Amino acid sequence: MSAPALSAGAASGSLRRMRALARAELTLLGRNKGVVFTALVVPLTLPFTARQALGQDELAKLGLSAGTVMLPAAVGFTFLFAVYASLVNAYVARREELVLKRLRTGELSDPEILVGTALPALVLGLAQALLLCAGCAALLRLGPPKAPHLALLGLLTGLVTSAALAALTSAFTRSTESAQVTALPVVFASMLGSGIMFPTEAMPGRLARICEFLPLSPAVRLVRGAWTGHLSAYGALGASAAALAWAAVAVFAARRWFRWEPRR
Repeated sequence: MSAPALSAGAASGSLRRMRALARAELTLLGRNKGVVFTALVVPLTLPFTARQALGQDELAKLGLSAGTVMLPAAVGFTFLFAVYASLVNAYVARREELVLKRLRTGELSDPEILVGTALPALVLGLAQALLLCAGCAALLRLGPPKAPHLALLGLLTGLVTSAALAALTSAFTRSTESAQVTALPVVFASMLGSGIMFPTEAMPGRLARICEFLPLSPAVRLVRGAWTGHLSAYGALGASAAALAWAAVAVFAARRWFRWEPRR
């Protein structure tokens, strides 16, 4: 058999194994009502609090509108709750139940286990983000994004970074009960500093520059810039490079420090 055929067969087998793991993970996810509620409902309700953070006059001075504040907020909350928070709980629960340890004794490779476990949350997060973008664009009369490629890049890098951060956070989490606590620093820092609750345009210059270095800031900036059209070519290039860099660093850190054994 030729090398390309072997490579195609290996890729097909890998996809098949990850799909099987993802189906099992989706079943387990559906049984955790608390995680499902947080993942589905919170991103739909919290963006309204972001809208109340600034008055209409303040938004107008910044060149923003209710739509260009609520849409990135909705996407950001999807990153945090539909993907990040739910996956921290999933990784910790599977580790403590020895599921991950048993999976490693089979055909699945380590990357396949990590990706297969994350797939349901990633698909849910992507579908939810797309629906929220479409809903906000229609209901708030934003129309289609002025730079759809930036919106797509922001969505994809934000989802990957959120999933990788969840795997990394699980390494420092002792139990499913403490997962909600260990996830809080990333959740709060991102909500307050990544342009989710408060647009970075409304922050003092020095604080805004500091907040640009947070993991999800570039992704949220790309999503907002895709609709406002305020990102210059230089700004779009910088945000894109930062978003890709954070995704790569988060994936590397997750693979390097992920814990497969229970913390007992």
